[in-house]
Formats: sequence, structure tokens, C-alpha cells
Amino acid sequence: MHSHLIPGIDDGVKTVEEAFHVIDQLLGLGYTKLITTPHIMTDYYGNTGTSVSAAYQDFLPHLESKGYSRILECAAEYYMDDTLVELVSRKEPLLTFGTKHILFETNVISEPLNLKEFIFALTLQGYKPIMAHPERYQFMSVDKAEDLRNRGVLMQINMLSLIGYYGPPIQRMAEKLIQHGLVDALGSDCHNGDHALVLKNVLRTSAYRKAMELPLLNHTL
Repeated sequence: MHSHLIPGIDDGVKTVEEAFHVIDQLLGLGYTKLITTPHIMTDYYGNTGTSVSAAYQDFLPHLESKGYSRILECAAEYYMDDTLVELVSRKEPLLTFGTKHILFETNVISEPLNLKEFIFALTLQGYKPIMAHPERYQFMSVDKAEDLRNRGVLMQINMLSLIGYYGPPIQRMAEKLIQHGLVDALGSDCHNGDHALVLKNVLRTSAYRKAMELPLLNHTL
């Protein structure tokens, strides 16, 4: 889960050929299902739920030609900005996967002042929020992650964090979250072939093996 495999819609793969190159690499690692989640951010890419769904539908014939139509599912990675808060306030339908799971991210520097209210509004509407890569947020701590989980937020760490891909502090936070049993899902956050290529290195880490002992959402999606 958590990847960027719809061609030309965000900072993920740019072409159909690149998409298939990355998908083939991921299947080679043993994946049997991929949930791709293009960015929806007001100030970047110009995506909406409607445009993401349309791009996925445009991609489907290519997937079907390769026999991959049942392998790839599409949702979104929502950035928590004023537009998303307004969509939730108006109870507009959002792109989800699984049993109404919704993937969201925040700015990496400071906790949004209205984060708790936003989470409450989502859960009140039956959504199951998943926070993307909490280890990358400077405001995150073990206590903060535990508080958010108690409010109904699932935690998805990036697998590449476990090999220090984003830097040692982020790796340490990811390992702490695993050690405290505060990880509910693993995500590739795969944007390109380089990401897919180094994912195999994650499988050799003790932190990954420890994470796989947790009741991860990945097993039931």
C-alpha cells in the first residue's frame, strides 16, 4: 500500500512504460496486490478525487492488456490542507480502500492545530484514517503516536525508512514505533524504479522482521 503508480498524475511514474517497469519490480518482490495512492494537494498537481479516478480509469485498459487489472487498486494520499478539511466538513465522498480506510499526510514541520478535530470528523463519518509515514514528521514522538492511535488513527511507516533512506533520525523514529507496537501498516511509498529496486534491502533488516510480527493491515487488505 501507498504508492504512486498512475502515469503522469503526480511526482510518481511519468509514463505507462515506467509504471509497468515499477509494477513488475514490485511483483518480483512477492507483492500480489498494489494499492496506489496519488497525491491530492491543493497547491500541487491539481488533483481531485474525480481527476484521480478518471486517470485510473484511463490506465485500466493498459492494465487489462497486461492482465494486471486485479492487481492494482486506486485510492489517494490526501494532504491535510484547508481544502481537505472543507471536504470533510461538507461530508463529501473521499477516495478510500479496504473498509473505508483513508490515507492522509500533514506538513512535516508542525502538528496542524486542528488535527484532532479533523480526525474526529473523519471517524464520525465512518472513515478509518491512516497517517502516512508518521516517522517523517518532526512533531512526532512515541507518546504522540500513541495518542493519535487512541483517537482512531492507524500508523503507516515507509519501508524505506528502515534502511535510512530519508536519514538516520527518521530511521530511528520508525524503529521506535515498531518497538512500541505502534505500527499498523507498512507502505512502499514507491514513486519510481529506484525506490522499487532498494525495497529488497528492507527485507534484510531486523526492524522489518519485527514489524512483520505485528497485526499489520497489509495482511487483510
